[in-house]
Amino acid sequence: MRRAARPLLYAGIVTAVVGLSVYHSRAIADPPYSYTSTSRFGWSLLYIAVLAVVAYGLGLPDLPRSPRQAVTTSVAAAGAGAFVVSIVQLFLGEALLPRFVVFGSAILLVPWYLVCVALAGAGVPAVTGDRVLVVSDTVDPSLLREDVARSPERPAIVIEVLPVDAAASNGRGIEPLVERARRDRIDLLVLDRDAQASPTIVAQAAAMHESGLRIRTLSLFYEEWLGMLPVSELERVSLMFDIGELHRARYGRVKRVVDVLFGIVGLVLLALLTPVVLIGNLVANRGPLLYRQTRVGKNGQHFEILKFRTMRAGPDEAATGWTVEADPRITPFGRVLRVTHLDELPQVVNILRGDLSLVGPRPEQPRYVEELSQKLPFYDLRHLVRPGLTGWAQVKYGYAGDERDALEKLQYEFYYLRRQSLALDLRIVGRTIRSVLGREGR
Repeated sequence: MRRAARPLLYAGIVTAVVGLSVYHSRAIADPPYSYTSTSRFGWSLLYIAVLAVVAYGLGLPDLPRSPRQAVTTSVAAAGAGAFVVSIVQLFLGEALLPRFVVFGSAILLVPWYLVCVALAGAGVPAVTGDRVLVVSDTVDPSLLREDVARSPERPAIVIEVLPVDAAASNGRGIEPLVERARRDRIDLLVLDRDAQASPTIVAQAAAMHESGLRIRTLSLFYEEWLGMLPVSELERVSLMFDIGELHRARYGRVKRVVDVLFGIVGLVLLALLTPVVLIGNLVANRGPLLYRQTRVGKNGQHFEILKFRTMRAGPDEAATGWTVEADPRITPFGRVLRVTHLDELPQVVNILRGDLSLVGPRPEQPRYVEELSQKLPFYDLRHLVRPGLTGWAQVKYGYAGDERDALEKLQYEFYYLRRQSLALDLRIVGRTIRSVLGREGR
């Protein structure tokens, strides 16, 4: 039933809006009218889309983890959808949909959302996930546990990171790997390259595999459970996979068409919201409207990225090092722009120019690219594709404030390069919407 929760949620939205629209047209309106023959049919479809996007963005039906969260999220999702349509109607000065349909749907959907949350398993203790035993001399246990806890693709708990020598059999009938796996009730055994090169470890792993225990290489574990590639694998696999924009011409063309369509829509939003930002600047963010900075794009080409300014007017922050998340230079109105992500909106101009794509690795400043390229020989691989407004590393890791963060994000970027596709791009866009609507900005 958990898999059916989301389709049922969307089906409920369609049923509520269409059902109330048909009922209104036949039983309430005077005189009655044909629902499908009027403009209200198209506007009701738009209302359905708004409700679906808001519900997904706020995490329904799977993210609430308590009854209280389920109720507040359900009320917020239904109310926000009705509010958006009401604002549009107020702005246009015309009743596009009857109030009976707008608010009636919102009222009906709150209990339906709660039903779908219950089906998705919310309100009960979260499953801890697979109990994992890692055999490796190179993995940092604390960093691995941080990665697993941050935003895993599959829930897991790292029970132990065992050195290769400690896992190997001494040839006298003692099987330390088997004993530890049984003692700790391990569900998944992960072996790095050195562990795979040990005959006694492989023999123990084979016996456990026959008994039903799952086995993964370190690289596959990072990919399947964490959505990233481990640092130890980056240089070794850097040439061993196709990159969508380089090796699949059709993907690259479709991706560019999507970028242009998104850029056109974004340009309309930019025109509508720029006056609001101008007023905010006059009150609490005095100085230039736009912030411009040189970034490194596809094939190492430099371009000027555009943002609404969020810091006090002054020297380029590049002169003071990495920008931190709670930077004291951010103005009060600038903080609002960052939390809402409106500061990124001018980048639709960069997308239309071809500097940026909707999805891709975030572009860095030239000085940081030079530093990281010297320390990480495989770092420049990220510049084989067009950088993005959002990306897999952004939705999985978030803000990078130093070189350690940059290295962590690079592991996610390699995962994106390895699996680049329209399906993954759509998944990233969905997670970005959920992040913007459901959590704080960067």
